Amino acid sequence: MTTTAKATSDTDHPRLEVDDVIVVDKKRVRTAISGTVVGNFMEWFDFGIYGYLAVTLAVVFTADLPEPWGLLVTLFGFAISFLVRPIGGLVLGPLGDRIGRKQVLFFTMALMAVATGLIGVLPTSQQIGLWAIVPLYLLKMAQGFSTGGEYAGASTYVAEFSPDRRRGFWSSWLDVGSYIGFAVGASVVALTTLITENIWGPTAMVDFGWRIPFLIAIPLGAVAIWFRLRIPETPAYETTSELERDAEADAGDPLARHGVVGIFRHHWRPVLIAIALVAATNTAGYALTSYMPTYLEQEVGISNLGAAVATVPVLIVMSACLPLIGRLSDRIGRRPVYLIAAGSTLVLMLPAFAVMQIGQEWAVFVALTMVAVPVAFYVAVSASALPALFPTASRFGAMAIAYNVSVSLFGGTTPLFSQALIELTGNPYMPAFYIMFFALLGGIAMLTMRETAKRPLLGSVPTVETTAEAEAVVERQVEDPFIDTSTMPTLIARSDDTRGAAELAGKTR
Repeated sequence: MTTTAKATSDTDHPRLEVDDVIVVDKKRVRTAISGTVVGNFMEWFDFGIYGYLAVTLAVVFTADLPEPWGLLVTLFGFAISFLVRPIGGLVLGPLGDRIGRKQVLFFTMALMAVATGLIGVLPTSQQIGLWAIVPLYLLKMAQGFSTGGEYAGASTYVAEFSPDRRRGFWSSWLDVGSYIGFAVGASVVALTTLITENIWGPTAMVDFGWRIPFLIAIPLGAVAIWFRLRIPETPAYETTSELERDAEADAGDPLARHGVVGIFRHHWRPVLIAIALVAATNTAGYALTSYMPTYLEQEVGISNLGAAVATVPVLIVMSACLPLIGRLSDRIGRRPVYLIAAGSTLVLMLPAFAVMQIGQEWAVFVALTMVAVPVAFYVAVSASALPALFPTASRFGAMAIAYNVSVSLFGGTTPLFSQALIELTGNPYMPAFYIMFFALLGGIAMLTMRETAKRPLLGSVPTVETTAEAEAVVERQVEDPFIDTSTMPTLIARSDDTRGAAELAGKTR
């Protein structure tokens, strides 16, 4: 049976042809995803290094400051990179919609690797006094600018390259790279500490050992850049950009490409939903990763090495579970998985911090596992659910704005605010209350979010893995509740052209 492209007489919606459907085979999907995963690996490798060296870096860069100001100033270095992220998002997001996902992702990868490596050669406060914190802050700002485009671009990229019915599974691999990167960063710090202090004494990490993990980022970054060079552009972006070249931009069309103003004008509601979900995800996520080393050392009395020993296995097991949860979201939907994440946060967070106070290694391991449960459900669906809230033509820009505003205000500042709340109140459970508050907001936002599982991305035609699947999609398009051709600009434009030609032919007759 052949399906025509023209609109039928009983509907205004255009019709799909087999050639309209994007077919991406598994090999190409794996190549594309591997090239994006390495970028997130590098980003979180730096987070792992900085998080587990925070107490050491406080001595290295702020030796002249009294407690607790030295540690807070060092943690502010972590926060400042997130405060710059919205600027990177505002610049790199719309640029990614204009020139392509691939080019921007190469730039973000290169800048991140260079900035991380340069931290390893900075002068210390012993050499230049408190001025030492200035170049550290500048390099953290460069990292923040690059990451302003990294996760938004990478999640947009994997979402657009993934088949509709398996987007949750394939996109979840992006955050596998994130948490494995953090675990590797933490492991490098632990091994460096163990080796240097056993050979050169207990001050070895402060003297020079802290530089080694940052310098390791240079060869790792070179490998990551090589992978990033091999990724192709997404078919969804190529199709949309070809349409835009052939048509005039319509400022009133929400499916068209827009700048910052247009994104807020047409997509303010999904932007707010994304901000709330990202805040819930990242307050829990950064508490588990970047803040936990400091908390365990300062509030529980666990050594840097002991914190890594407890955290790394938890992160590895959690990472292994992400594709399974992603696959679950393909079956039951993104909204139910977000509901599990928010609900488990409210149930588990306070008991987890209570168990942590026991102070023994086994208790820390159990507590971190409890914290990791909601984090796993959050992050497993982030890269598939959040980009799907926005149309293809403006997806990178909208994701960059929503994600980075939220991470900057709420996620990346989690270590700083959590520690400050403890210092202010003397209550070691304040981080748990902080995380639970944002989980509640995220749960409310989830209730207003439309379900996106099993559906084509907004503004794109369906994406499948085989030609046979494409034929089946075209065959059932009228009765398929997951297919809405009125949200596919390429079909709308073709249908308009067909109508225009028909009207012209009628007039000439």
